[in-house]
Amino acid sequence: MNKAILVGRLTRDPEVRYSQGENATAVARYTIAVDRRFKREGEPTADFIPCVVFGRSAEFAEKYFRQGMRVSVSGRIQTGSYTNKDGMRVYTTEVIVEEQEFAESRAESEANRASFNHQQAAPVPAPGTDAGDGFMNIPDGIDEELPFN
Repeated sequence: MNKAILVGRLTRDPEVRYSQGENATAVARYTIAVDRRFKREGEPTADFIPCVVFGRSAEFAEKYFRQGMRVSVSGRIQTGSYTNKDGMRVYTTEVIVEEQEFAESRAESEANRASFNHQQAAPVPAPGTDAGDGFMNIPDGIDEELPFN
């Protein structure tokens, strides 16, 4: 099964184009910044996932989605490749969106959009404390009390 579910913020307004031909179809492209649950020092704190959506859903994205908005998408991961103008092979990975929706209210979106571009990295916790990732360091000498080895 190929199913991807993402919740993140739009890095910019969707870019919409229309296919050629008699039945022109809208094709929207946007990128979602998805925070990583576990953050390590020196590594990025988010992944930037390119998304593609077609038809009426693409028109919806063009009309209502804006940079900084928190959205939820589900779809499938698609990989591909092409040869660029320099003759180099370029590999691509993107999510083909099947469903998309707002992940916050309009008021939350407007308040968060203002601060989206000005976010700062969270401070790294001191060793031996809760790292903020849901795990606590286990003190030495407690091995006998643990229910597993």
